[in-house]
Amino acid sequence: MTQPTDLLPEGLEDALPRAAARITAAMRACLDMLGAHGYDRVRPPLLEFERSLASRMEGIHTNQMFRFVDPASLRTLALRSDITPQIGRIATTSMKDAARPLRLAYCGDTVVIKASQLDPARERLQLGGELIGSDTVAAASEVVMVAIEALQAAGLAGISVDFTLPDLVDTIAAQDRSLDADTIEEIRRELDTKDAGGLKAVGGSAYLPLLYATGPFAEAMAKLRELDAGGALATRLDGLEAVAAGVGDAARMTLDPTERYGFEYQSWFGFTLYAEGVRGAAGRGGTYRIGGTGEAATGFTLYVDRLAEVAPEPEAVQTVFLPYGHDPVAAAELRGQGMRTVAQLAEDDDPHALGCTHALRGNDLSPL
Repeated sequence: MTQPTDLLPEGLEDALPRAAARITAAMRACLDMLGAHGYDRVRPPLLEFERSLASRMEGIHTNQMFRFVDPASLRTLALRSDITPQIGRIATTSMKDAARPLRLAYCGDTVVIKASQLDPARERLQLGGELIGSDTVAAASEVVMVAIEALQAAGLAGISVDFTLPDLVDTIAAQDRSLDADTIEEIRRELDTKDAGGLKAVGGSAYLPLLYATGPFAEAMAKLRELDAGGALATRLDGLEAVAAGVGDAARMTLDPTERYGFEYQSWFGFTLYAEGVRGAAGRGGTYRIGGTGEAATGFTLYVDRLAEVAPEPEAVQTVFLPYGHDPVAAAELRGQGMRTVAQLAEDDDPHALGCTHALRGNDLSPL
């Protein structure tokens, strides 16, 4: 049985004109917002040496990337699944002498070998911003607000932010010398699954209250304050409250202090963005350390193609049919005014079928 030659691999798809227009409009809106906040765009390559990608960020697993041997260097290359490690490389090599804090923006395609059942796409258009060289509440606040404003600029509504503290268990466990590393890892695992019974079974009864310190931000924060009798979390909680105060009414806020999914390389602070109509998370961000140098950074990532599915349609643009013998100067002026032009190439060209709304007759613009 012969196989069709025009099918795409599982998890990959074409973006046809209407979808591509929505994606492009959302991408431009987000990048313009980042640029307005002082984030300079960089464009790292699609491929890198596998070892370089793996060394720049904790939690990066190259076995989830497409890998192959470079015939030029005979070293293993990897097709990126996340652009953030590449930004870390740029910041600590080519731009190591640039003034800090360094603000960088990016947008590009990423690919994974296998996607999840909930989100089967294996290719994503990743866009984000990274603030490098500052591990402060002010930096965290800026990144959260820029991420929210980027979503708003793309036309999304009903935005909410779910905060987390990725190193929460480690911070608490550091105060209890009776727990060994294996037990702490088991406690993390049971907290990930929200399993109260399992948490008791592995000796983590003292961590049970963390399962219930979730929900609307103010209520969950009050519960965390009650649990932090020894003050081990005071600095983190103070910082988190300051970040939330900066968000104000710009987004609905919740707190899930033990959430670790999607925060494999974040340190003390992380957040997930949601928006009305978007399937799953609209984006994620938080603080981390760049591998190799340990430099502090805070950033966020949005998947633009996912956002574009619910973003408003771009404004319609007048499309002008240019018949044989049209005035090229007049046509150029129309394009300069933001209109589209479609030139006639054959006698039977149908301007209506080609999506034209007007036609150029001499120097006059006539509706069709």
